[in-house]
Amino acid sequence: MTETTFTAIRVGDEYAAQLAEFSDEWADLHRQQAVLDARKARLLARSAAHADAFADATVPAIFPPAERQALSRRSTCAALAMATRIPERTIQRATNDAERLVNDAPAVLASLEVGRISARHAQVITDQLCDVPAAGRAVFLEQVLPVAEGATVSYLRQRARVLRERLHPESITARAVRSEADRRVEFEPAADGMAWVHLFTTAPIAQGIIERVETAAAESRAAGDTRTCAQMQADALAALALTGVTPEDVMSSPMLPHPIEVQEHIVPTVQITVPALSMAGVSDAPATLDGYGPIDPETAARIAVNAPSFTRILVQPETGAVLSVGRNQYRVPADLQRAVRLRDGTCRAPGCGRRARACDLDHSVAWEDGGSTDVGNLACLCRHHHRMKHLPGWSLDRKPGGVLDWTTPDGKQYRTEPDPAPF
Repeated sequence: MTETTFTAIRVGDEYAAQLAEFSDEWADLHRQQAVLDARKARLLARSAAHADAFADATVPAIFPPAERQALSRRSTCAALAMATRIPERTIQRATNDAERLVNDAPAVLASLEVGRISARHAQVITDQLCDVPAAGRAVFLEQVLPVAEGATVSYLRQRARVLRERLHPESITARAVRSEADRRVEFEPAADGMAWVHLFTTAPIAQGIIERVETAAAESRAAGDTRTCAQMQADALAALALTGVTPEDVMSSPMLPHPIEVQEHIVPTVQITVPALSMAGVSDAPATLDGYGPIDPETAARIAVNAPSFTRILVQPETGAVLSVGRNQYRVPADLQRAVRLRDGTCRAPGCGRRARACDLDHSVAWEDGGSTDVGNLACLCRHHHRMKHLPGWSLDRKPGGVLDWTTPDGKQYRTEPDPAPF
């Protein structure tokens, strides 16, 4: 062999040895993560059982038994959420998943605890297990767990769905009718002035929508449109939803409208906070669209033009102080309500992001205890946290400047401050 060949072999051996270290450590980290995920599941399941056991003792008897249990669980989830800065709903969902895993699928939990599967594998199994009748669950778990221990999550999901279908005694038609009741649309803000709109509907409708926008995009591309396929599909769907254009109109006029043209058809009731210099056209500081966040001033101006009911809030650019508040809404709230909601921005419970306009105005010091109805004694709390603060073990203390100090039943303290000026 030549020296070059020997060198190549040595390099190859070194590469293989190092790669083996990487892959071994990577696999070990995943096993450790699985063990921790199993511990989390057991802890959450125990916390739920604890909440149920103490529901009657910790929630006033004025509530019905089922509601006492629900409030006790929500109080427990809130304390865990605040301790880790995780949204309460995330903790609630994780608790429900943990109970299914611990109580209904102990063999899956055991596999997770020794690192043979990941938490995602376990989640796929328990999600499908929910819809398997009790009589078929043992067979389902017996057949699906070996698949999970040797397959990717994607492949497991496919096999688990087929197996669930085979074991389910109820027809898919009956289940489809029941599931159809859950159809909905969800809005999810994204970065840089963008957002997602998620539609949960029947598979035929979803497939029909996709085919419609793909066809419209193809027609527009054939007519010379230079936008990407993804851009044209997004613009086609936006045009169909917002402009009043029918699918036939889109097909007969293949050049799709641009998003700016589509925006002109939005007729909203909006609240936009705009730095004064941006409104004057001498600054490009972002505006703030209520319920979303920062948007560029040009978009804010275009939306404002078409809004029949519009609250414009001018703020001083250096300090963020409110300079003026528009009053030409259809239904104008009291000045006091508006001042509190503008100050707080969201529910003032730690970690809660519910918008202030959808919250109750809570007296920090109760009216019957001598509390006054003024800015200094009011805070925005969503209905859930408004009720929860009155449960035993919870307390709320107001500090100067709108600062709120919360104490949870486990004795931990958390502070929230008013929403800062956006820019």
